[in-house]
Amino acid sequence: MPSESLGIVLVTAASEREAESIAQSLIAAKLAACVSIWPVRSIYWWQGKLENSQEWQLLIKTDLAQFAQLEAQVRSLHSYEVPEIIALPIAAGSAAYLDWLQTQTQPSIE
Repeated sequence: MPSESLGIVLVTAASEREAESIAQSLIAAKLAACVSIWPVRSIYWWQGKLENSQEWQLLIKTDLAQFAQLEAQVRSLHSYEVPEIIALPIAAGSAAYLDWLQTQTQPSIE
């Protein structure tokens, strides 16, 4: 039975290179099973100014039990002062996929 702590973490990055760097780091550390990346346009207020920015969205599939480590890893690699790091639980999904996700995010025993 898959863990009930499986979820999705959303992170936006300033560039494709930054997004790929974050994704590869999370996968290598087993903090994510898969990271999907695509370009997005974000409109938001920042320091009293309306921003309209091209960004890269990371959709990080993970075990949310490791959220604190994942957040720290993202912050260490991210160029933003206040990066978006939002976790959402997975309410339901294919049992085979969720089993795979959980297996991929288990720390290695060495």
